[in-house]
Amino acid sequence: MARVDLIDPRGSDDPEIQGICDWVTEMEGEVPNHFLIEMNFPEFFKAKLGATKVLWQMGELSLEEIQHVGIAVSKANSCSYCTAAFCTIMNYGMETDEDYTKSFLANGVEVILDDRLKTIVSFALRVNKEMHDITDAEIDGLRQVGLTDKGIVQLVNLVSDFASYNRLNLALRTDYDYRDMWRQVGFDWTLKEGEQEGDNTRGVRK
Repeated sequence: MARVDLIDPRGSDDPEIQGICDWVTEMEGEVPNHFLIEMNFPEFFKAKLGATKVLWQMGELSLEEIQHVGIAVSKANSCSYCTAAFCTIMNYGMETDEDYTKSFLANGVEVILDDRLKTIVSFALRVNKEMHDITDAEIDGLRQVGLTDKGIVQLVNLVSDFASYNRLNLALRTDYDYRDMWRQVGFDWTLKEGEQEGDNTRGVRK
């Protein structure tokens, strides 16, 4: 059970909040529970999600690259909630093949064939856990695959943004409302006594 109240943002008459709900519904098929958590602080909800949209839409990284980073970072931080969210966006919102999404979730950078994408995801994982050890050579590697300083700053901020969502959902125990398949593949999850199943109809293309 979540540790704070769940407040449905769809009940708000704020057009900015409704726009955010429309955006996430297009990408995930539904407004997720973590939005209901964040609505306890609606002023920051708007600022935070607005900043996330800027990171996703106005930088040098493609949406495909961003979702790979989101999955990798969230899995590294042991956040099954956020991991499932980004898998849902990639599989449902972007219509990426489900088998590929599952393979990336299970195996990480090993399944990536594209040099640019592999470089970006590998760097993101380093920033997430080993930011003190980043080398000049790694920054040069990002430039070699086409990122300018803007893209490099975007990537580091993406990692921070994803990690902040991980902390929110882990610390406040956001109720899982994605397909159980994602946490089974990524975290070897099995249903325990007294635990609720996820929403196994969500993000399934008819």
